[in-house]
Amino acid sequence: MPGQAAGLVRVGTLAAIWGSSFLWIKLSLRGFTPVQLTFGRLALGALVLVLVLRHAGNRLPGGREVWKHLIVAALLANAVPYLLFGVAERDVPSNLAGAINATTPLWTLAVALAVRTERSLSLVRVLGLALGFAGAVLILTPWQSDSVPIGGSLAALAASASYGASYVYMARFLTGRGIPPLVLSAAQLTAAAGWLILATPFGGLDAPHWRTAAVFALAILGALGTGAAYVLNYRIITDDGPVLASTVTYLLPVVAVLLGWVALGEPLTMPMAAGVGVVLLGVALTRRVPAPVPSRTGPSEPTGPHDQ
Repeated sequence: MPGQAAGLVRVGTLAAIWGSSFLWIKLSLRGFTPVQLTFGRLALGALVLVLVLRHAGNRLPGGREVWKHLIVAALLANAVPYLLFGVAERDVPSNLAGAINATTPLWTLAVALAVRTERSLSLVRVLGLALGFAGAVLILTPWQSDSVPIGGSLAALAASASYGASYVYMARFLTGRGIPPLVLSAAQLTAAAGWLILATPFGGLDAPHWRTAAVFALAILGALGTGAAYVLNYRIITDDGPVLASTVTYLLPVVAVLLGWVALGEPLTMPMAAGVGVVLLGVALTRRVPAPVPSRTGPSEPTGPHDQ
């Protein structure tokens, strides 16, 4: 029981860290452009993970083939979505961005179906997929005259879709190589920071406004939300298992919506709250896997835990 309680505390802490990222993005934008804040959080996050690796006596992976896939994963999982959420939050509230991010598992399944890494879909999972995207429409309320800005909403949706594509790509090309997840994460954030150097001419050269709140928010976003959070996530997966780690998916949008409402006074509307609930219900249904058919010769031995 004490170990289980500690696991729940770790999950709650990770949800609070990742869920608050949308608040820190909004505050960082008061002093930095989306390119500047994205590069800052990636560089700080990479620095934290590299220092942790060195302390543990590990190092970044070698091999051209691994780095080729890491560079693509860094683009899909970090550079593009981090930048798009920065762009989105110039127009939309942080709580809305966090609510839209709840669609990530749905995009993951949709991409897996499109590239045929997921070949079968039960009726329950189809219903979950339909419910999830219906919930996203409910969050955006496009039928209202005062609905949220379409540009920022599309940027947040595109960021979530990029996350979804990255999970499929990483599962296909990076997992199963015998490289510890923490090593892959450090290398991936390092590569992502490199991508943002290439994006510097597109807003990265503007003079930043060194407001205290913006600098503090960027430091928290990079060192804690992008760096230390990876370490904590790795600890949860290792000590408590991927099933408990996956519950962060359900807690993160709730944290983001509540923080935006409490800290920034952003409106918490009934359609947004209901939409988040519908999206999370859809996500829960898409994650239902049919029970295995018992073997006629008796139960087989488990092959071991599987990453999600």
